[in-house]
Amino acid sequence: MFQSASDLAAMAEALSRPTDYRVLRRLVPRPTSMPASGRETKIGILLDTETTGLDHATHEIIELGMVKFDYAPDGRVVGVRDTFSAFNEPSAPIPPEVTALTGITDDMVAGHTIDEAAVNAFVDGAVITIAHNSGFDRKFAERYWPVFEGVAWGCSATEIDWRGHGFAGAQLGYLLNGAGLFHQAHRAVDDCLALSEILDFTLPTTGAPPLAALLEKARKPTVRIWAEQSPFELKDSLKRRGYRWNDGSDGRPKSWYVDVCESALEAELAFLRSEVYLRDFEPRLQTMTAFTRFSSRV
Repeated sequence: MFQSASDLAAMAEALSRPTDYRVLRRLVPRPTSMPASGRETKIGILLDTETTGLDHATHEIIELGMVKFDYAPDGRVVGVRDTFSAFNEPSAPIPPEVTALTGITDDMVAGHTIDEAAVNAFVDGAVITIAHNSGFDRKFAERYWPVFEGVAWGCSATEIDWRGHGFAGAQLGYLLNGAGLFHQAHRAVDDCLALSEILDFTLPTTGAPPLAALLEKARKPTVRIWAEQSPFELKDSLKRRGYRWNDGSDGRPKSWYVDVCESALEAELAFLRSEVYLRDFEPRLQTMTAFTRFSSRV
C-alpha cells in the first residue's frame, strides 16, 4: 500500500517515541541562502580535502570541498551561503588504496585543476575555517592556498568532547547516527554539508549546538609542551596521557609533545617533573592560537 511522505513521517515519529527504537532520517542539506538583513552573524568555512596520501609535504590534493555558512553569536548555524567542489589532477596516478577509500579515479580528476583565485574569493569574509581533522587538512590547504594561513582554524573532531556529550566517537558517521541522521556521501562537499547540520544539532547535555563549544575552545590559547629526551621506557605512559610523537623530519624536535589549555599547564609540568624526569625540568613551550594551531608552520 502506498504511503505518502506525511504518513511515513508520522510513522517515523511514532517509532522514535519509545526508547526501544531509534529512527534515522536521511540528511537533507538546507538550501543556500543569505542571512536576514540586520541579523548579527559571522561567516565560517567548512573544509574537507581528499589526497593521495597522508604526508602534506609530498602527497597531493585530489579534491577540495567547502561550505560557506553564517552563524549567530550563540553558535547556531543560520544558513548555508554557498558550496565549492573541485577536483585536482595529481602529478602521478592515484594509488589504488586511495581510490578504494575515496571512490575518486584518475579519469575523474583528469585535466582538472583548482583555481586559486576561486578559492580566495570563496574564503573571502570568513573569520574561521573548520575541518573535521584540521591537523591534517590545514597543512594541505596552506601548502596549496596561502589564504588559509591568515584565518583562524577550528577542528570539529578534536575541539568538541563528543564522547562527553554522549556520542560513540568523533567519526562523522557516529555523529550523524547520534543525531538521528544518515547521509549517502560521495564527495568532500557532501561531508561538509553533513558537518554543518551536526554542528547545529542541539546537544542534550548543554541545550546548545556543538559549534558553540568549538568556538569557545578555538578562542582560547593552548600551550604545546615538548617532552624532549624523555626516558624511552615511559613512552607508553606518555602516549596514554595524550602525548604524540614527532620524528623530527619536519624540523621540529624529535620528541613526544602534548597540547594543553593554559589552565592545565602547571599540572602537566608537575606530572613531567614528578613522573617522567624525576627532577626540576623546564621544557620547551609554544603558545598557540586558532591562527597558528594545526599549522605546519608551528
